[in-house]
Amino acid sequence: MIYTKIMGTGSYVPSKVITNEELKRFVDTNDEWIQSRTGIKERHIVTDQGTTDLAYEASLKAIKDSGINKDDIDLVIVATVTPDNYFPGVSNLLQARLGLKEIMTFDVNAACSGFIYALNIADKMIKSGAYKNALIVGAETLTRLTDWRDRNTCVLFGDAAGAMIISRSEENKIQDIVCGSKGDVDDLLICNNVNIKDPEVNAASVQDHIHMKGAEVFKFATRILPKTVNELLDRNGIKLDDLDHIVAHQANERIIGKAAKDLKFGMDKMFLNIGRYGNTSAASVPLAIDEAIKLNVLKKGDKFITVAFGGGLTWGGALIEL
Repeated sequence: MIYTKIMGTGSYVPSKVITNEELKRFVDTNDEWIQSRTGIKERHIVTDQGTTDLAYEASLKAIKDSGINKDDIDLVIVATVTPDNYFPGVSNLLQARLGLKEIMTFDVNAACSGFIYALNIADKMIKSGAYKNALIVGAETLTRLTDWRDRNTCVLFGDAAGAMIISRSEENKIQDIVCGSKGDVDDLLICNNVNIKDPEVNAASVQDHIHMKGAEVFKFATRILPKTVNELLDRNGIKLDDLDHIVAHQANERIIGKAAKDLKFGMDKMFLNIGRYGNTSAASVPLAIDEAIKLNVLKKGDKFITVAFGGGLTWGGALIEL
């Protein structure tokens, strides 16, 4: 029987920070309004870096943390909704930048759930026996899609990358993963592609921004987060008390707080770092896991669930023992 485990983690954020107070200079908002509704105090944004740059820095840290030789990596999956190009993918460019062998690489688009989707795919590909060591990355430059005129959405997002090496194991450490999707026919959370163009007119392409119906997304998130946690518990015959922590997608502190209340799970065991980074989409989960490990919040032998939800609409969760 082939099992999988986490070998190493790493994360990276751009150096430029924009605080809520600084946002006041060009957005009709204030620190109290943002913090009371989201828990966000500041976010990191790119100035001269792309998604591949962030993914590269996070990957270097994960590879070093894992202790494996980079030549032993035989699979790369990058979760992102903000690739530097339509093609080639971030994963393709990352492979070259890291100097990896000519292995299988591809990108995944599942919005904020993207890293869990990538983890699920890599986990199953390794357990099939076809692969041994996977580099999984969640990397986003969401502020490139931010409409700084929209005070309801522009305060939410930041840029970051998180990476993880998972490998074959004789111990069952990545114990279960679930993912789901429900087509967002009501455009609750959407960023449109450029318009189809009439060749006779040949108009310039204009990139759209993120649009979100916040109240409806909040309802979806606060329903699906505890549902996913309970599904993992039921599938594996364990109870909440068996968990040391839950590491949720850092979309909104109020969402995490309501989920904890509905689950009757202490907020002291719900890892939070949204205050410093905002919502970093597919980077959120690996960034939070890496930071929790580096801060010794998550320790060897700890059992935790990580869970995410996002545009699509998508969701996913994983039951993991470090």
